[in-house]
Amino acid sequence: MTAAFMDLVDVTIVNIAIPSIERDLGASFGAIQWITAGYALAFAAGLITGGRLGDIYGRKRLFLIGISGFTIASALCGFAATPEILAGSRLLQGAMAALMVPQVLAIIHVTFPAHERGKVFGMFGAIVGLGAVSGPLLGALLTQWNIAGLEWRPIFLINLPVGIAGVLLGRKFITESKAPKALRLDLIGVVLVTVALLMLIYPLTRGRELGWPLWGHLCMAGSVLVFAGFVAYEKRKTRKDGSPLVELSLFRVKSFAAGITVQLTFGIVLGIFFLVWTLYMQIGLGWSPLRAGLTGVPFSLAVSVAAGLSVQKLVPRFGRKVLQTGALTMATGLLVYIWEAGRYGTDIHAWQMALPLTVMGLGMGLIVAPLTDAVLSGVPREHAGSASGLINTTQQMGSALGLGLVSVVFFGVVDDRVGSAAAGSAAVGPGAVGMAFVDGFQHAMWWAVAVLVVIFGVMFALPARPKQHVEESAVEAAS
Repeated sequence: MTAAFMDLVDVTIVNIAIPSIERDLGASFGAIQWITAGYALAFAAGLITGGRLGDIYGRKRLFLIGISGFTIASALCGFAATPEILAGSRLLQGAMAALMVPQVLAIIHVTFPAHERGKVFGMFGAIVGLGAVSGPLLGALLTQWNIAGLEWRPIFLINLPVGIAGVLLGRKFITESKAPKALRLDLIGVVLVTVALLMLIYPLTRGRELGWPLWGHLCMAGSVLVFAGFVAYEKRKTRKDGSPLVELSLFRVKSFAAGITVQLTFGIVLGIFFLVWTLYMQIGLGWSPLRAGLTGVPFSLAVSVAAGLSVQKLVPRFGRKVLQTGALTMATGLLVYIWEAGRYGTDIHAWQMALPLTVMGLGMGLIVAPLTDAVLSGVPREHAGSASGLINTTQQMGSALGLGLVSVVFFGVVDDRVGSAAAGSAAVGPGAVGMAFVDGFQHAMWWAVAVLVVIFGVMFALPARPKQHVEESAVEAAS
């Protein structure tokens, strides 16, 4: 849980401090892009490999290597003297996170018996909600306080005591586990999947800033061919020695295949919402980072409460209906938000956002924890690491797709509105820019609602009740 929280906070905490980093290090626009995108690229490209390494060499061992490396990389980020050192340290940090994060779900899956897993995934869902919203808030506080004149550096240095605690606790309490049969690392598979992921995610991450060049579109199209080659190679590798990087038989487990599809589409919603929401508050409404961060507190609390309740109390009784209710609840919250944004415009207050954010948070909490539970419910224990890496990779791919869509569904509208205002007058006032952001926010949120409706439909492919809850009921009936 400590490791999962550190990673989630680190993904979001940097964006708030970018102006401070730019001033202090004199970083160019390109360097800033690598400081923010480098982590995501290294993380996404290494997740599948990191998960499989845990299956082969031991999940505790890889977890401790990952969290130690992540802590060291955080120190290098915090003490970086140039933009180049900071960008390189962020790449290392992402690579170490790729070793650490897949082990989290895998260790939960193999450590706890089926009837206890639900409670733990409930806690995991609560941590996801807390980490997603507390990152920007922590970033705003630490940057604004300027502790010991260090400006932005404490956003990385705060990981040091947390990471050291994680290493000590991990050494003492985590039980070692690995795949029961000897597996070998599939190096050709590692190369193919890493290249394919980079070809897809790099153009999506940097496409808008570079003006969507032709090579970016060719790269994304080419990634499909590389993925196809990877799947063909993995099939041959399975027949040859039974040690593929990705266990393709997992996709024959209906709950896993459906859950992965939901993870991908849900990642798109989160990728669109969090970036657009931040830009809407800080640029469109002109709010400070701290005010924007505090506005998200009701959302974070609602996610944590709903995640804890959903797996422990609701899913055992109602199964997949809980996840579907979550998708509809989240969509309802977005619709209320769209109405409020249109009704109050740039005069909207943080307290008026509390209702839609709470409703959305409850919906998200009903999805995040039970979804992980449902995806892993039918996975054999020996493939827990591989499956966990796939879950995390799919969500990262979804988020990258969502971030790529932001340029179309948000910036396209903003540019049109600002362009229209400029055509009608000599100068564009802050009020016109603010209303352009309000319109862009509403348009992007309609897209998020549409994706949530698709997710609701895909959820019918999930099992009516996750396997472990069925087992639990049978045990209770027998006793």
